[in-house]
Amino acid sequence: MNANAKTIHWLGAGLASVPGIRRLIAKDYPLKLWERDLDKAILATRGLAGQFEICEATDGALEATIRAGDIVVSMLPASFHPAIAQLCLECGAHFVSSSYIGPDMQALHNAAKDKGLVLINEVGLDPGIDHLLAHLLMDDYRKSSHFDPSNNHDFQSYCGGFPAIANDFKYKFSWSPLGVLKALKSPARAIQDGRETVIERPWDAVEDYPIELASGFETFQSYPNRDSLPFMAEYGIGEDWNVTRFVRGTLRLAGWSEAWADIFKTIETTHSENDDAELAQLSDRLWADHAYHEGERDRVVMSVELKVTRNGQTLWHKAKSLDSYGTNQASAMGRLVSIPVSLAVEAICHDELAAGVQAAPHHPAVIRSWLETIAEHGDMIHHADYCLKARMEAAE
Repeated sequence: MNANAKTIHWLGAGLASVPGIRRLIAKDYPLKLWERDLDKAILATRGLAGQFEICEATDGALEATIRAGDIVVSMLPASFHPAIAQLCLECGAHFVSSSYIGPDMQALHNAAKDKGLVLINEVGLDPGIDHLLAHLLMDDYRKSSHFDPSNNHDFQSYCGGFPAIANDFKYKFSWSPLGVLKALKSPARAIQDGRETVIERPWDAVEDYPIELASGFETFQSYPNRDSLPFMAEYGIGEDWNVTRFVRGTLRLAGWSEAWADIFKTIETTHSENDDAELAQLSDRLWADHAYHEGERDRVVMSVELKVTRNGQTLWHKAKSLDSYGTNQASAMGRLVSIPVSLAVEAICHDELAAGVQAAPHHPAVIRSWLETIAEHGDMIHHADYCLKARMEAAE
């Protein structure tokens, strides 16, 4: 057993948990997997019996087991996280999740800092790996000779998961579709054409978006989601910067907006609480018709891009992309969520993170180390420098 390791309490045995669990126990960290459905936990972790402990998540059991210095990883729905993080503060334990930092989580920052505890979030795929790529791009740009806040800056970050072999519906569900449907009902906020914009209906903002992947260019569909604006400061974009576009959003296969046209009409008509029942019925039908089959492989694509121009001339233009496929051992989504989570756990074990509430790491050296480990599990980052390519083509 790793003598320096703290006990890791991993909550939830869902699809996005197992690759991270495998990595941690392979490195000899003591781990307890907590799950209400023990049969689900046993099935999800088949082949790992005896290498970690499965615990039944009955009321009060976790509270009675956590010790000071332990690490609690929550792979439960995001609504559970503030209460679990509060429990960690009371028990003197650290906390890890892949979910966005909400106001309730941020409110725990001072208490965590005072107690020397790490509450790290946004260390999955999106949010998570997208942050890592954005920080690298921004660091690269700041160090370049073209850096100038008065330039025109166009930043776009998109991520999406879909079936490896496209179906007519252009999508499949790994869990209940209700979350996807409700997300489509939520307005998004971004910078477009140099001004703050609220997108009431995301499907009205769908655009074709070509991405350079390792295999070549492929065109997807993209649209803004959630509130992009807080991440400008997160990525180091100051209020004095000239920003023409800043968008974080969702990626879908080409043809998705046409395949979902009837669904958009249904979502648009659900405004009252009673209408949510209709949305739930739609969710049940979509789950029946478009869930992944056993063993069916998924695909995840991500692109983070920064283009800098001045007086119509492109000065600096780079992008980082990811194109990953599921295997017989794990889905692409499961790997790309839980491997970064496991890296955050390991960083806590090695006392590499400051106390307090925080998102994915900013430091380029740490980010490159994380990306190397992610690549070792089969998920390589593709780097594109469009200005360099233009110069090379001009010289030929």
